[in-house]
Amino acid sequence: MNSLQREQARQMLVLQGQMNATVNEQWLTADYPFLRAVVVEVGEALDHLGWKWWKKQEPDEAQASIELIDILHFMLSHELVQTKGDVELAADRLVAASAPQQPSVYLDGKVHHLNDDPRTLFELLAGLAAIRRSELCVLEACFRSMNLTWDQVYIHYVSKNVLNIFRQEHGYKDGSYVKEWYGQEDNVHLVEIVSSLNPASSGFSSDLKRQLAQRYEAITR
Repeated sequence: MNSLQREQARQMLVLQGQMNATVNEQWLTADYPFLRAVVVEVGEALDHLGWKWWKKQEPDEAQASIELIDILHFMLSHELVQTKGDVELAADRLVAASAPQQPSVYLDGKVHHLNDDPRTLFELLAGLAAIRRSELCVLEACFRSMNLTWDQVYIHYVSKNVLNIFRQEHGYKDGSYVKEWYGQEDNVHLVEIVSSLNPASSGFSSDLKRQLAQRYEAITR
């Protein structure tokens, strides 16, 4: 997996701060439980991978990867809180934590190696978050287990950030936003739209937002 570049880290942190401010301008001091949200998102990711031995399940790695991007949002938020909103310091911390790749972490009296199967790595991420430990190296290992590079993660993050802001602009906070479009969650539509666009284009985010709006308007007329 390629290393997280500092400019990528900085851009994601800036976008995360902007997103959080659309929810609450005072979010840095609101004491939101961002790492609790990580625990919940890990459960959703595990459901997409399939873990229930008592029923037939078809793993959906694309959707599990989207849940990991959601987790990144919350971990970036946590880092910004730790640095009191200092984006440059938070970017330095993120880059330092992600490279070189850390081979293991210590939790509950045991060394956990970061080359395990995805489900076990996801559980480890949740376990750490449950005791309020944010370990980017474990999230990075989860990305690797899904065959995601940091370049891909960056594209996915920007895409999901656009969707999150789109949701807020269309009533997500007051409950009026419609999350299911034509029988599928908006996350699924996001994947479809992103696959049809050029992420390297300077208009990538605006093109993505426009196409999201076109689909959403069609179901809410």
